[in-house]
Amino acid sequence: MLKRWERQAWTCPQCAHRQRKIVKRCLVTSSNAKGAAAAAAAVAEEWQPVSKASSSASHDDRTLRHIFDSPGFWKDFSAKTKYHYGGRQTGLFRNGYLTRPEGFQQFASVTLAKCERIVTAVLSYQTVEELRRVARDLDRLSDLLCRVIDLSDFVRSVHPDRRVQAAASQAYATMFEYMNVLNTTTGLNDQLKKASAVPEIYDSWSEEERTVAAILIKDFSKSAIDLAETDRQAFVDISNEIAQVGNDFVENMAAEKSTLSLESSRLKGMDPLFVRQLTRWGSVQLPTVGMPATLALRYVEDADTRREIYMASRTSSHSNLQRLEQMLKRRAELAKLSGYDSFAQLTLADKMAKTPEAVTSFLDALAKENAPRAREEVQDLLELKRSEARVGNFPAELNAWDRDYYTAQLMSGMRSKTRAPDFLSAYFSLGTVMQGLSRLFHRLYGIRLVPKETLPGETWNPDVRRLDVIDDHEGHIAVIYCDLFERAGKSPNPAHFTLRCSRRISEEEMQEAAELSSQSDSPFATAQEAANDGLATNFNPRDGNALYQLPTIALICDFSLPPQPNSGRPTLLTFRELTTLFHEMGHALHSICGRTALQNVAGTRCATDFAELPSVLMENFASAPEVLALYARHWETDAPLDPTRIKERVELDRRMQGAEIESQVLLGMLDQEYHSARPLTWPEGGIGESTKLYHEVWNNYSQVPEPPGTCWQGFFGHLFGYGATYYSYLFDRAIAGKIWRDVFQRSANGAVDPNAGKRFREEVLRHGGGRDGWRCVAGVLGEEGSPLADGERKAMEEVGRWGVHS
Repeated sequence: MLKRWERQAWTCPQCAHRQRKIVKRCLVTSSNAKGAAAAAAAVAEEWQPVSKASSSASHDDRTLRHIFDSPGFWKDFSAKTKYHYGGRQTGLFRNGYLTRPEGFQQFASVTLAKCERIVTAVLSYQTVEELRRVARDLDRLSDLLCRVIDLSDFVRSVHPDRRVQAAASQAYATMFEYMNVLNTTTGLNDQLKKASAVPEIYDSWSEEERTVAAILIKDFSKSAIDLAETDRQAFVDISNEIAQVGNDFVENMAAEKSTLSLESSRLKGMDPLFVRQLTRWGSVQLPTVGMPATLALRYVEDADTRREIYMASRTSSHSNLQRLEQMLKRRAELAKLSGYDSFAQLTLADKMAKTPEAVTSFLDALAKENAPRAREEVQDLLELKRSEARVGNFPAELNAWDRDYYTAQLMSGMRSKTRAPDFLSAYFSLGTVMQGLSRLFHRLYGIRLVPKETLPGETWNPDVRRLDVIDDHEGHIAVIYCDLFERAGKSPNPAHFTLRCSRRISEEEMQEAAELSSQSDSPFATAQEAANDGLATNFNPRDGNALYQLPTIALICDFSLPPQPNSGRPTLLTFRELTTLFHEMGHALHSICGRTALQNVAGTRCATDFAELPSVLMENFASAPEVLALYARHWETDAPLDPTRIKERVELDRRMQGAEIESQVLLGMLDQEYHSARPLTWPEGGIGESTKLYHEVWNNYSQVPEPPGTCWQGFFGHLFGYGATYYSYLFDRAIAGKIWRDVFQRSANGAVDPNAGKRFREEVLRHGGGRDGWRCVAGVLGEEGSPLADGERKAMEEVGRWGVHS
């Protein structure tokens, strides 16, 4: 496939919780809050951790805090460029075409013409010298498609103007249709294979070129290009059916019984006011899916009532189970048509895991490592249950409908010994957190986040802040657009988007750009602008000072604005929101530092089971004392945060980690079983086979048996988006934990050790997807010559034995 899709944002159970809109409680502020805030800001101007940064860097550091924490400062900062441009629009992201909605079609048309010239040239190549260019030319072809598709897809989902949304959607459709044509153009596939098969050519390619060639050959294969015409049509038909049924499956997840009618007395233990809101005509109408059922399972005292709610909430609608089984059966057929034993085998061939057997080995090893912790947690819950000693409560057993109830009791007892969660928020104003991230990045990687004034029309909303990423040695290396505040109509889901990847711009492209910029109606003043559509470029001293297009990233969050804009109180983050921001910045860091010469392997364009490693690792920094010391100070008094308070919170979050890991192992195993060859044996139009498999997996791996009669798999939406790769998040958590312990916690400087940062940047981040993930992991752990570097099944087992320990 010439279009290298950005990996979908992973959603683990923790992330799913984070993605729900969080209603924050306001901290009680004194009557002189405005004066206290001003005094605190003055103190903060003077307070700086030890740093070797220049005075200009210190200025940038202060500005970074103020543009997020002070509305007045941001208003003045963002108004600077308006007067210099006299109302002229520069275009979204400074793309010269996108000054008006109609520009999207011009952008697509100009890009399409460039693509067609490349295709014509590649198809005509005959000599060794010409064929040597194939990998780079096809990578550029892919980049041109991504320039329009990625940017248009983002704009149509975030821009408030419906005309812009429609124009972006049309540009997206135009390029997407052309991409599908290219994916079935056999000549491109033939030329790429021909070039790869010539030793003289293959040996002359860089590691990145070889990797890109392998990726594109694999993607062509996934488009059934090697099949006979009749089989190819069958492939297309099955693929279309999977897409339709899969989307329907995700959009129609529902319980077989949508509500339960209960007497209010049966819900004793729940908040009476909440119960009253659900009461209709004298009885409670409890929705079986969503927050009401979740709260009921945590707080309802009567076990029989909890059992009834549990069974209803874990029983999917019959129609959605049919959709699931149809999707799984068609996926198995698609794999067989493509020459694979199973859909998992087809999917995993280009991942770190390589085979379904390796994934199973990883999950088995992890389950074994986690079992003692999970058993201990179950025993703790049983002790709580026995202490109630109720008649008929079966105190020797922990039922599935008991787990949430006694977990909530256990956690409640722990929380009563700590301060309220809101206590921490006072130390995490958004500006100081962004300041802390920049300081951390500077100590570890020698890069800083520098606020940059946006030009008129550059962003899709006035609240969007632009940050330029500046490297101490390489200068400007990336651009981040931060859209972090809530607003009506905005998605509450945190996300990282790569709008433009790193890539080397060739001399030929510069000549093409010079011709374009010289035209009278050109939106670009120089060839350098035209070469990247007006987006950021810079010269790369690590690559002979070649011109590179810079990674351009958008970070989306949904943090609440202060309740009183003029109070002087900034946006304060909960610890969960803080961790979310660190996670998303981990993705951004991968895009920033993965400055490869070819875009197919830039930044986060890597194997699915490697993509979450930098972001999961970043979550550890959020609670490290030496990192908190860089920025965590009270927004009013400027007093530093006592790190023991964070330690208490982290311990609380990890109290039932064994159960959470067990749950993820179960889902990972279920995902593998569903995408094995077994669906090929299921009867057409039948129902119930997926339920049998669901209970088989649960009974093999769960400490708490699943009661007969449930069929929860109809709610497992990730089966569509992450078919056969659901293990990836656990896999990356295990690797991240190992790197955190062995690399970032082994020196006196701990998490801010520049040597550890340099090692991680050079061995992992710098390569993006251009180096085998196993070599990256072995390199950063100092095990280059070990079996770990070779990957395969034994390496997967070893990662499982590391366990998930933050």
